[in-house]
Amino acid sequence: MKFKRPRGTNDLFGDRMSIWQQAESELTGLIRNYGYSEIRTPIFEMTDLFVRAVGEGSDIVTKEMYTFEDKKGRSLTLRPENTAPVMRAFLENSLHRTGGIKRFYYLGPMFRYDRPQAGRYRQFHQIGVEAIGSEDPSIDAEIIDVSLSMYKLFRYPRLDVRLNSVGCPKCLPSFKEVLKGELEGLKEELCGNCQDRAMINPLRIFDCKSCDDVKHKLPVITDHLCGECRDHFGKLQEILDGMKIDYSLDPLLVRGLDYYTKTAFEILHPELGAQNALCGGGRYDGLADDCGGGFVPAIGFSAGMERLIETLPEEYMSNLAAAAKVAYFAILDDSMIAEIMLIAREMRLEGVSAVIDLSGRNIKKQMRAASDGSFKYAVIVGPEEIGRQEATVKDLQSGEQESISLDKLQSYLVEGAKE
Repeated sequence: MKFKRPRGTNDLFGDRMSIWQQAESELTGLIRNYGYSEIRTPIFEMTDLFVRAVGEGSDIVTKEMYTFEDKKGRSLTLRPENTAPVMRAFLENSLHRTGGIKRFYYLGPMFRYDRPQAGRYRQFHQIGVEAIGSEDPSIDAEIIDVSLSMYKLFRYPRLDVRLNSVGCPKCLPSFKEVLKGELEGLKEELCGNCQDRAMINPLRIFDCKSCDDVKHKLPVITDHLCGECRDHFGKLQEILDGMKIDYSLDPLLVRGLDYYTKTAFEILHPELGAQNALCGGGRYDGLADDCGGGFVPAIGFSAGMERLIETLPEEYMSNLAAAAKVAYFAILDDSMIAEIMLIAREMRLEGVSAVIDLSGRNIKKQMRAASDGSFKYAVIVGPEEIGRQEATVKDLQSGEQESISLDKLQSYLVEGAKE
């Protein structure tokens, strides 16, 4: 082998790919039921979009972005997250002109140069939801409800919703000054990274896992919220209570991106240990202004597909992997191959899977492939069957088999797929 996949990336195929496709299909179907439509943005954007939106002092910008120059010397970056590109697309395409709330979802690869570990890769996939155009806390509640419903869809046994308010441009600057003052006296207790960034953006301290002891000595933003932020946060909690959504307040939760304002939240799976965050998000009312588009309120969340797939409850994972495909045609006589291919094509057009073994291998290997592939039926077409204008259909679950005339084969298999 001269080449191997880059570190921190994956090849997806076979049963694992089937699980991904099924999970993606169920997730996007659920999100569309909330009224969200898909948006697709470029995989690379102008670098400054992420610097301005994500934050100059953030780990993403300083350490993790894949940045390169094009042939005209322009700095471009593979997207490390997709909220900023969605807002750029919203503004550039004048989607605000029709008014109301614009609801979008996206699904695709992101790129960060990070230390690979379980559930975290350098090319990873996110599903995300964005609601643009409303300041009302009711849309915050809807976003939290969508994210929680995603995991309920897969029957996760325990979910922990953490909630905080991170303030706004009215109250956040004064809190940062208070925080800087406190950090001056605790500088020796900070890790090397936090010592460097404490004065650039002190909120990043709350994101650092190495400084847990210091965090609990610091003031919290919820004690410094302005009246508008307090009212917004209080109303959001009232709505969540009315929706019977359980949550816990976490004043140390700030999220890792500079564009967050007011609401911030995460969904955790307590049984996963240190890497227990399934998804997270929050409000970003200032992002449009940072992109040159004026004030546009918005909120959203993103979830890692790798983390979701790797933590799916075992019973659900088994159901997905074992989902039976319908018909596997084992061909021992190709004199009527065109007729068999026609039958299979018509089945597919009716939404029923049909695979024809065109390898020329022996019947034993073809039957093993049918069984290993989780097909419901093996359809055997050999010289004896052709002579009778029939096919032998074997139910791979019960082991029973019967002869079906070729002119009735399609309807027999389509009906069998419904059972």
